[in-house]
Amino acid sequence: MKDEKAPLAGTAYDPDYAAPSHVDTGSVEDGRVVFPPWRGPADPQDGPTPAPQPPAKRTGFAIVGLGRLSINEILPAFAECSHARIAALVSGSREKLAAVGAQYGVVEGSLYTYDRFEEIADNPDVDVIYIVLPNGMHREYVIRSAKAGKHVLCEKPMATNAADAQVMVDACDDAGVTLMIAYRIHFQPHNVEARRFVADGTYGRLVGITANNVQTVNQNGPQQWRHDGDLAGGGSLPDIGLYCLNTAIYLAGEIPVEVSADIYSPPGDPKYAEVEETVSFRLKFPSGTIANCFTSYGARDDKYQRLNFAEASVDMPNAYSYRGQDLWVASKAGDTDQKAQIAISPANQFAAEIDHMAQCVQSGVTPATPGEMGVRDHVLMEAIYRSAREGRPVATPDAGERADKARQPALHD
Repeated sequence: MKDEKAPLAGTAYDPDYAAPSHVDTGSVEDGRVVFPPWRGPADPQDGPTPAPQPPAKRTGFAIVGLGRLSINEILPAFAECSHARIAALVSGSREKLAAVGAQYGVVEGSLYTYDRFEEIADNPDVDVIYIVLPNGMHREYVIRSAKAGKHVLCEKPMATNAADAQVMVDACDDAGVTLMIAYRIHFQPHNVEARRFVADGTYGRLVGITANNVQTVNQNGPQQWRHDGDLAGGGSLPDIGLYCLNTAIYLAGEIPVEVSADIYSPPGDPKYAEVEETVSFRLKFPSGTIANCFTSYGARDDKYQRLNFAEASVDMPNAYSYRGQDLWVASKAGDTDQKAQIAISPANQFAAEIDHMAQCVQSGVTPATPGEMGVRDHVLMEAIYRSAREGRPVATPDAGERADKARQPALHD
């Protein structure tokens, strides 16, 4: 007969079994449950234990604009955030506000049409306003958000020109609010790992970068705001080519000193009456690294990036996509050529970007992608357009002078 043993009070402990170890139960440290490693050293280890903030302590975001990006990517990403929550919605469509508000539990009093935008200033649940509008509207709504006393996360491109972008930075500085530009690639794990390769010198000197970001547009292109010169500020370059530009700078860890470019648009195509179809541009960095970038609205979807190091090449399919990234390294081990896929856990880059903004607001830290970075990139895009017009390389000292404020971001864990 087994000895009768009383179970430990308040636990599921069965006295017939050994008590669980701390490896399985974890421990509470600084208000969060953490677990020590449980896998052997040959296996991939778990990432950090999630430590979400309680809803009442999370930073509240108002999403301005309920278009495709907000509905398909940004709003769903909040389900994976640990420090941010949806606090308000802004749209010109009352029907959309009602439908989306019901989906995400946003109360009626926090659903705003554009003619009521200034009322957000009186909503204590809103800490950050996320601008997800056509490019030509960014300046107005960033300034209005700053005047409302709210921090601002603004979609890229920051504006339609460098002058407007600087006005936006100044407005936020004057209001004492934080301005971050939504450069999501800085929070995408495969690109973060590629940046580590460069920063750590893992494969020697970074010699070159190849960056392609192309996609096609529907024949109703002229009806889309991206083909309106005033609203878009340009064609493929500020829309999708900006990923090539900004990511190349992020990876290289330095600012280009010279750009050169060619531009082409099909003659007579109404989609390109006001904006360009295709841009091929080159960035020359102080270290000697060269980035060859290509962007177009006329070629089948391809978002590919390659880094050529002295001792390896790194291939990154889907580098600028919302999901589906890979990272392959071709190198030599002794006399053997090898190509290996690096295992990297996927993560929602929108959620990481939003959480970063939330933590910056909570801690008072400058974002990794501040407004000054957006200004810098507009200066560089204007130099790219100028190079194509004049048929010669263009030096970019103005971009370099902004390097102190548009600092290279710290690597994200």
